[in-house]
Amino acid sequence: MIGAFVSADHGLASHAKLPAARPSAPEERRLNAAHSIETRYSWIAACAATGLLAITYGSPLAIIVAMKAISADLHLPRAAPALAASMGWLGAGLGGILMGWVSERIGVRWVVMFGAAMIGVGLWISSLGTQWSLIIGQGLFMGLLGNGCLFAPLMIYVSHWFDRRRGTALALISSGQYIAGMIWPSVFEYSMRVVGWRQTMLGFGILVAVLVVPLAFALLRPPPLHAGATGGAGAPQSGDKVLGLPANLTMMLLAVGAFMCCVPMALPQQHLVAFCSDIGLRPGVGATMLSALLAAAFISRQFWGWMSDKYGGLATILFGSAWQALTILLFLSTQDEAGLFGIAIAYGAGFSGIIPAYVLTVRQLFPAQEASWRAPTVLFFGMSGMAFGGWFAGALYDHFATYSVAFGSGVVFNVANLAIIGWLVWRWKWPRLHLSASAPAAA
Repeated sequence: MIGAFVSADHGLASHAKLPAARPSAPEERRLNAAHSIETRYSWIAACAATGLLAITYGSPLAIIVAMKAISADLHLPRAAPALAASMGWLGAGLGGILMGWVSERIGVRWVVMFGAAMIGVGLWISSLGTQWSLIIGQGLFMGLLGNGCLFAPLMIYVSHWFDRRRGTALALISSGQYIAGMIWPSVFEYSMRVVGWRQTMLGFGILVAVLVVPLAFALLRPPPLHAGATGGAGAPQSGDKVLGLPANLTMMLLAVGAFMCCVPMALPQQHLVAFCSDIGLRPGVGATMLSALLAAAFISRQFWGWMSDKYGGLATILFGSAWQALTILLFLSTQDEAGLFGIAIAYGAGFSGIIPAYVLTVRQLFPAQEASWRAPTVLFFGMSGMAFGGWFAGALYDHFATYSVAFGSGVVFNVANLAIIGWLVWRWKWPRLHLSASAPAAA
């Protein structure tokens, strides 16, 4: 089935005509390598970005691990810390639009350094222990001014270092979030048992500022200039239609699709620890399960990067979203510890390639000079879905005293995403098949 999709190397932005005849595969590889912008430092930049995200993306996990403790300590409903966590995701998405544009003009190094400092400030404010300090610390400082300076700007930055293996590189750096998920939940869970959630947040905020600021200064060089950045031959051009639609309409469909897929994506990531505690599993099991979920996401993401490079971003989104829908549904099937571990690992392996595939799709469909605002806009809708999904699940839990309704609603959102992305894939694929079928008749 996958073989029916045209290789991503054929381009996605236009399908007015079939691709011209191509050289043999060995000759094409030699030509691509000779003209590639990729160097050894491309991978150094990608690994540096991965390491920075592995540190900074522990910050939104702290409130997730502490959600039940915060609710009990501050005498708040579960939806209150869930809302603060959601504001962190919303702020990071909104900040990414502005900071993606800023980083293209002053350099990603300074933006990342500023963001790391703001994460420290945000976690300090969150540790003050009121509902408003949680919302302001998570949403404004840690989200908008903190992680908003990291994920989207670093994704755009690394995409400028690659042309042949861009999907693999984007998959690698976005794996930084899952390295964070493998390491920090268990560390936070232990620290919160020993010193409490306030001191844990404060200590981690100091750690982020102390580590990330000097590393960003030392490692984040300016990316190379290349023909694609200025609209070279064969690259998508400003004003072109995309998939036969106005460019902004196609982008908005992608953005709405990102929102719909990230609502269910938030459910296990933000509520799995609390869910495991609610159903009576041993203390620490939820944090370990979350780490296992994100470890599976990290391991599988390179497969999704390979798939993105070979079959294109849109096809990867479609298959990843279908996998996610199935595994979200399976969370309703058992409360057995071993069964939940298996489902969590399967879920992590499936959803992990979706977000980098959206960024790759934007780079494939639209001109490179527009990436600094189009990619963060799509990511903002995705993070808005994460924010809404996390809060919505908490609100549904407070009303029904069970997470079953939340997981069921997640499946509904996921099906809506499949409808949108499936239609875009059809618009990409159908004209090519139609022209292929009519070519012999025309001859």
